[in-house]
Amino acid sequence: MDFVSIRVITGDVARLVDFYERATGVRAAWATEDFAELRTAGATLAIASARTVALFAPGSARPADNHSVVTEFLVDDVDRVHRDLTGLAADFVTEPTTMPWGNRSLLLRDPDGNLVNFFTPVTPEAIAKFAR
Repeated sequence: MDFVSIRVITGDVARLVDFYERATGVRAAWATEDFAELRTAGATLAIASARTVALFAPGSARPADNHSVVTEFLVDDVDRVHRDLTGLAADFVTEPTTMPWGNRSLLLRDPDGNLVNFFTPVTPEAIAKFAR
């Protein structure tokens, strides 16, 4: 089995896609006005409108209602990402902080309030874990 993607349901696909394109530098591939994907080497972030929920399971997902999932992006320099996102991200939950498990991490909320973590491994153990 391969983990392929995570899908975020939103009330404003264009706004959320714009945020993630600017935050990650990855251009979205649009299937329809209701569905776009930001594809990376490791996985895909799919962004879909609330209208798509009715196609697979009516009422099963609500936009801007996530309180348990953190979407994470491995980046080369989390401090640079923090500088680049200042002014774009409205809600930094934590400034870049080195965590006990060896990653330097920046936690923020996207325009829908979903938690997003950008991180850079900084200890030898963490670097080895994410060696590309």
